[in-house]
Amino acid sequence: MNNIRRYRLAATIAVTVATYLAGCSVSEVSKEQIEKIQYKEHEVLEMLYSFDGDTIPDDINFVDATGTLVSDGSDNSNALRIKMNSSESKYTSVLIQPEKPWDWSNYNDFSIAMDISNQGNVSTQVYFDVSDMDGGNYTRSVAIPVSELSDGKTYYGKMRGHDLGTPEGDINVELNFESGLRGNPPTWQGYNDTQFISMWGSKNLNTKAITQFSLSVQSALRAKEITIDNIRLIKNPPKQQDFLVGLIDKFGQNSTVEFPDKVHDYAELIDQRDAELKSLQNGKKLNSRSKYSGWIDGPKLKASGYFRTEKVNGKWSLVTPDGYLFWSSGIANIRLANTTTLTGYDFDQNYIVQREPGDLTPEDSIGMNRASDQAVKTRFVQSKLRADMFLDLPEYDEPMGAHYGYRREAHSGPLERGEVYSFYRANLDRKYSEMGDFEEMWHKVTVDRMLNWGFTSFGNWIAPALYDNNRIPYFANGWIIGNFKTVSSGNDFWRPLPDVFDPEFKERAEITVKQVAAEVKGNPWCVGVFIDNEMSFGRPDRIETRLGIMLHTLRRDGSEVPTKAKFTNMMKDKYGTIDALNNAWDKSIASWEEFDKGINSDLNNDIQIADYSDMLHAYANQYFAVVSNAVDKFMPNHMYLGSRFPDWGMPIEVVRAAAKHADVVSYNSYKEGLTKKTWEFLAEIDMPSIIGEYHIGSTDSGLYHPGLIHGADQEDRGRMFKDYIYSAIDNPYFVGAHWFQYLDSPITGRAHDGENYNVGFVRTTDVPYKPLVKAAQEVHKELYERRFGKYKE
Repeated sequence: MNNIRRYRLAATIAVTVATYLAGCSVSEVSKEQIEKIQYKEHEVLEMLYSFDGDTIPDDINFVDATGTLVSDGSDNSNALRIKMNSSESKYTSVLIQPEKPWDWSNYNDFSIAMDISNQGNVSTQVYFDVSDMDGGNYTRSVAIPVSELSDGKTYYGKMRGHDLGTPEGDINVELNFESGLRGNPPTWQGYNDTQFISMWGSKNLNTKAITQFSLSVQSALRAKEITIDNIRLIKNPPKQQDFLVGLIDKFGQNSTVEFPDKVHDYAELIDQRDAELKSLQNGKKLNSRSKYSGWIDGPKLKASGYFRTEKVNGKWSLVTPDGYLFWSSGIANIRLANTTTLTGYDFDQNYIVQREPGDLTPEDSIGMNRASDQAVKTRFVQSKLRADMFLDLPEYDEPMGAHYGYRREAHSGPLERGEVYSFYRANLDRKYSEMGDFEEMWHKVTVDRMLNWGFTSFGNWIAPALYDNNRIPYFANGWIIGNFKTVSSGNDFWRPLPDVFDPEFKERAEITVKQVAAEVKGNPWCVGVFIDNEMSFGRPDRIETRLGIMLHTLRRDGSEVPTKAKFTNMMKDKYGTIDALNNAWDKSIASWEEFDKGINSDLNNDIQIADYSDMLHAYANQYFAVVSNAVDKFMPNHMYLGSRFPDWGMPIEVVRAAAKHADVVSYNSYKEGLTKKTWEFLAEIDMPSIIGEYHIGSTDSGLYHPGLIHGADQEDRGRMFKDYIYSAIDNPYFVGAHWFQYLDSPITGRAHDGENYNVGFVRTTDVPYKPLVKAAQEVHKELYERRFGKYKE
């Protein structure tokens, strides 16, 4: 019997047995019984691996993991148990590479599916990568809850999605971001299966030549153990035609599902508000906190009047203005500026005020930027697909119509611009307007929450209106934008890099910091300032991506690119003659003039790599020196905290340059926690460091994307929050960690880039997630004792 027939027969037998045990006909099988078996009912197009043989197939390999065949509980049937050495290794995986690529091009509407269970002690986030012969790779991910082998569910990733019937053919909202959501709802219902979450990569792979796929665990704090079975291609069930229609209710919630603390009417919203305000006790802070939320029971150090750093008993620490040890646990992105989502409507551009060339504020930080009444009269449907997602958008002249705005540009998504709406802002209006100005009430409640939940500070990107709250410390921020020249690392995710040797860059840096200084006003409650964010300095995973700035800039003309001219002069100073450089690099460049005009910059040898490394350091050194000097000039009493390196873009040369100029080096690290091996380099630079962003999300509260790090449910989010922050508290170099972000993204995606993540401490209704709040309070009660130990004079 072939594998497909065996699998279908097993499904039929399962239905029959369940029916017999229930004592009823097939048509009378309960919904609960059907859900237990019907995930086996997908039509199997091709069984790839059933693991029913005596040995593991030769094309299955393991990276820092081991695999064994185990009985799946049925006669003569096995599954593959994988033990991941993920507590010791940053990357562990099972890699499946057939002898020749799979050709699945004859399947038009199908997915890869497999049954997975988790035998570990905690949930496991599994990354699922599929690659083709053209170099394309698509990464998905999912959180597998702790489960018995017999409870394993089907998880699937679409290879070809449902055709929308467009002239282009296989263009679909699932694989081409047509919806504007980072993660879309399932396109079929009634099956006990789970969709892998879209992460990054080439979504439309060449299905004629699929070379490999893998399941991996990355940067985990614990060893993980999962079991997989029946890896197969399935035909996608018929699409629910209106799966994107009417998703969002008037409160900005998912209208199609129920979940704890969902708001059904105005009375529920107010009841929740009143109960929470009573519990907050006006933001009564923990007894062990000083005025600035420092450790009042700890040692008293020098009081400088502003925040500073000091190494105490081998551990770096922040120190409050009045001299107490301070560890910054905070929440970032507490502002209303980027709470909007694109509605699918637009206006005549002749009535839209466009950006000025000298604007200092990025579009997603400006605020609502409401369209004029003249523009509103020209309102039209720009995207019916998006407009139909909303059940009850208000009219402009209704009270809740006050929360419309306009976005003149977006980073990514289905629309380049358009009308936006903030459900969060509208819900704040509903909750607090009867108590006064809703924004002022929101400011107070937010600070009360931070103190009640035990946080010691705000994180990055808080509303400047909160800068003078004088109840909890905060971090200021700024962006250097302007008409300076740019260079590229080849992976300019958010935007191109500045040409830091262009005099215009220094001028714009000073203008930016001067503006931040005007907002901060010398306030001692300001810990320091972050400038810029997640710059694409280079990816450390390969030499070519780490040294991308040089590979791209050396090809350009030094007369037009100041950074290229700097690189030319560096090499002239080192080698003197072009012949000496040619001998070192194994090149045949005719002259320094030709070098400066633009060369083939491909890497040939280790000497060239070392020189590129020096140039990368020189570029980064100039960037951080320019910004640091601007901070020293306009904010001399406040610390410069760097640019918040993304963990995918922090070449060591750049980190070393930052350490020379910043008071604290900042990193955004979306992982389960801070593993020791990943951060060993901190011992070399020996600088106070801070995590600017981390988060954990799930899909059990109506959102379709958990974010970058996945938990099994809301309780699991609380556990994982504790794991992450403990890993930072226990590291002697880190002086803080900031969760991103305060509230969930809109379900339909934030206007800037479509992120629709469940990463908030509060929902779009401004209702907190109780398990997360409970976890934060538990961590913060012991924060200082855990960090510094018991203190006795």
